[in-house]
Amino acid sequence: MKISQKGLYALQAMMMLARHHQQGAIRIRDIAYEEALPEKFLELILLELKNARLVESVRGAKGGYQLRRDPASIRLSEIIRLIDGPLAPFGDAEQLRELIDRDQPHRALYQVFLDVRDAAAKILEHTSLADLIPSPRALPSGQGKRQKHTPTKIRKKESGKVPNLK
Repeated sequence: MKISQKGLYALQAMMMLARHHQQGAIRIRDIAYEEALPEKFLELILLELKNARLVESVRGAKGGYQLRRDPASIRLSEIIRLIDGPLAPFGDAEQLRELIDRDQPHRALYQVFLDVRDAAAKILEHTSLADLIPSPRALPSGQGKRQKHTPTKIRKKESGKVPNLK
């Protein structure tokens, strides 16, 4: 299984939205900044996630994107399949089962691929966005709250140091 860069960006954006789930809509610019993602590419990804009803957009001054469902109900497999397609290294599980039945000399090889696919799918289907983010109680004081970002140049002047960026 290979997850594309687009798939990784989608997962990162969804994790960010999950971390801020109770705080309302988040602007694309803030998601892109916090996750160090290209804003224009992120717009396309969020549109795809919106069309799949995983996120919703909110218009207006306080607009942006937010999860449509609780983070505990959104599985990683759902996001990856939407963005990257089947979880199998090639084709889907049904295709691998057909190869196992049809190709006797290579049956064991295809069975290993099916087992790998099934193990990966099981992990991804049993892992939700909520599983990837720390609970608010587990965060040190002050973290987990949405903070307004100060531009890098201003922070550099204030502290006299170069900020550590992702």
